Amino acid sequence: MSVIFFSTKSYCAFQLRDVNPQQLANSIVALMSFSAIPDLASSSLAVNNAQTGNPAIAMTQFGGGFTISSSTPVYLEGAAAYSRYDPKFIATDGTETRSVPLKWNSGTLQGGVGWDFNIYDGWVIRPIFNFSLGMIFSDTEIGASVIADYKGMENWDFLDNGNLTVGGMGGAVMLAYEFHDDQEGRDVDLQLRYSYIHLQSMGGSRSVSGYSDSETTNIYYRWRAPMFDWHLLGEPFRYVLETSGSHYMGDQTGVLGFHYLATVGAGVELDSSAYPVWVTRTRLVGRYMFGDNVSGWSVGLACSF
Repeated sequence: MSVIFFSTKSYCAFQLRDVNPQQLANSIVALMSFSAIPDLASSSLAVNNAQTGNPAIAMTQFGGGFTISSSTPVYLEGAAAYSRYDPKFIATDGTETRSVPLKWNSGTLQGGVGWDFNIYDGWVIRPIFNFSLGMIFSDTEIGASVIADYKGMENWDFLDNGNLTVGGMGGAVMLAYEFHDDQEGRDVDLQLRYSYIHLQSMGGSRSVSGYSDSETTNIYYRWRAPMFDWHLLGEPFRYVLETSGSHYMGDQTGVLGFHYLATVGAGVELDSSAYPVWVTRTRLVGRYMFGDNVSGWSVGLACSF
């Protein structure tokens, strides 16, 4: 969409102020690392900063992981994510300023293959190879009527309906503990994980090439136990308590204004394993999220198969 400003006297040619498309491309690729690395804290995230005029970012991630069996300890994980980045920049003609929205969307697919090494009763160490593929594309057409010398503007094609295809490879190491008390119906899950991924643009707008080297450390804990003596579908109806923490390092550090995120959550779990259905457990969990300069809440639905 082209935006045209008219004055009563003459046409006003505006120029974007303080915009470096190459740095912007790197920042957007760094944002993709939140989707390319499995992370409960950022799996559903929207940041709104009214002071800067940048509602900025909304991200949603769906995914999971599992070990095939104790006899075949191959670990598989995968996720699909979508994010929308909506910054606003300033266009000026020297005397008057206008806000110009630049909108990017990204879709990301992530996968991982690992192996479980049992080190003690219930404890495993799990190295994982990760890969990712995504695309960033703009749905904004700036238009020559907004920006003076539009055709001569360096890297303009990335700002105007531009796109990047991004691929990545990396790895992770996880220390995991699982405890199941079948008699009492209690479960404990604990995971500590370090992840690294390198993302690099592979095609798209020729004027820019984005890249990012990102690292994340996570801790996740979940406790599940029967709620009173309630039974549904022939199995105990359980409550769920969980907490997680993520510390962001590398190029994504501070991109959204925070270095860590933590969550605390509570919910319920319905066990349908007594019936011949594909989904054996369904969990509904409400979470409170907080970090440096951010806070919020979310509701998540998870299933076990």
